[in-house]
This record gives sequence, C-alpha cells and structure tokens, in this order.
Amino acid sequence: MADRVLPGPVDGTACIREAVCIHTKKIFDSCRDKDCIEDLRVYPTVGSQVYIDAAFSVRPKSAELLYVEVSVEPITFNKGYYTVDVTYFYKINGETFPGANPITGLAIFDKRVMLYGSGAGVKTFTSDPCAYGCEADGLPTAVVESVDPIALHLKIVDPSDCCICPCSEGREIPADIIARFGESLVTSDTVRRLYVTLGQFSIIRLERDTQLLIPAYDYCVPEKDCQCSTQDDPCTVFSQIRFPIEEFFPPDSSDLSDTTTTTTTSTTNSAS
Repeated sequence: MADRVLPGPVDGTACIREAVCIHTKKIFDSCRDKDCIEDLRVYPTVGSQVYIDAAFSVRPKSAELLYVEVSVEPITFNKGYYTVDVTYFYKINGETFPGANPITGLAIFDKRVMLYGSGAGVKTFTSDPCAYGCEADGLPTAVVESVDPIALHLKIVDPSDCCICPCSEGREIPADIIARFGESLVTSDTVRRLYVTLGQFSIIRLERDTQLLIPAYDYCVPEKDCQCSTQDDPCTVFSQIRFPIEEFFPPDSSDLSDTTTTTTTSTTNSAS
C-alpha cells in the first residue's frame, strides 16, 4: 500500500487520488490598511473624568480593540463592487500627571473601503437554523482581521479650544459596549476632552460561498494519539517542559545582525 500523504508540504512524487468538489468561502477581494488615526475623541468614564479635569497632562498606557461592526452595501453604478463600512470600538487606558491616576475611556473610529465582491444575484437558504438568512440577501460576507492598536499619543483639550473638530459627537453607543466599562461614559461637550492617536493594522476582505474543484490526496486521518495527562504527577509533566531560555536571555543587536548576515549570505549563495 502506498504511503499516506499527511498534512503539510507535498513533494513531487505524491499522487493525487481524485478531484473533489467542496463548498467553501472564496475570497474575491481584500486589502490591508495601516491607519494612523489622529485626534480621536475618547469618552472617559465618570470616575476618569474627575482625574482629567484636575490633570496637567496625560500619557497613554494601552489600547484594546473591543469590537468591530461591519456592514456591506452594493455600489449602484459599479456592478460587482461594494462598500464595506467598518466601525472600531477601542478601550483606551492612560494615566494623568501629576498623581499617576489611571483613566480609561471609549474611542470610536469609522472607515469605509471599496472592494470587489462579484455580482452574483443568487439567494442562498439552508436547513441549518444557525445560518438562517446569512446569504439570503445575496451580499458577500465582509471579514475584518485586526490587532490591538498602538496607543501613540494622548492629550487633554479644553472646551474653548476649537482647533479639533468633534466629528463623532452625538452618536449612539451600543449598550453592550458601555457595559464593558462598568460605569457610565462622559459624552458632554462642556468638560475637558480627551483625544488619542492610534496606530491600527487591519486586513479587510469580501467572501462568498462557492463550489471549488480541488485535488485530493486522501482522507485526513489523525496520526497522533491523544495524550491524557490528568493522572500524571504534576512535577513529571512540568519536567517535560523546555526551559524558556529566550525569556531570560533575549537576543541582543549583535545576535540579530549575525542572523541577518547569515540569511543574506545563504540567499546570495543560492542565487549563485
């Protein structure tokens, strides 16, 4: 019997057994963004506003991406293209000076991109109740992949300062987002305001359910046995864990330079 092909890189001797039709999501278009979001309004909690009103300055500590709201709309005069409206909800953490008092608040960022999602007019229905209505409108599915942003700058602005346009005033904030802060948020225009500058990396894509014909080598049967260590001695399990040397001795600049030089030399030799 021929050797079974396992998941991973396949050499040229591997034999394709059959062509298989699968139902999956196909990516029709995608883009990546590196946004520097300047002077984004932060709605602080009630407790944080007290510290902000008495502070000389503030500094950022961290920013967390809480949720991303995504919607798709077709472009009327450009068939097959869609606008993807994305709303990012951030939790901003910082501290005031003097006193190093912790402050936290909500920041909201909106953006719109245009992607190709094909012009299929098919409405898809399924017997799966969990997927009911997902494809009934014939629109592609928008997917946003993002990491937590980098908090670059945080500042306080007095109400009398009119240099910064309050672009997101008066908007409705979802109740489940407010609940993440444990107390009410201050959205008034009569208090000292907080503004943050963030660095955000994102990938946005449009997908559709489709049928594809792909080569198949074999059924994917697990080769590794499950290991049940619930009855093992904890110290025995711990002894099998590798010592994390890199955590105690992180590489310095010379090590990184040696690695880069070695990689460059190997690449040059291969090209020769």
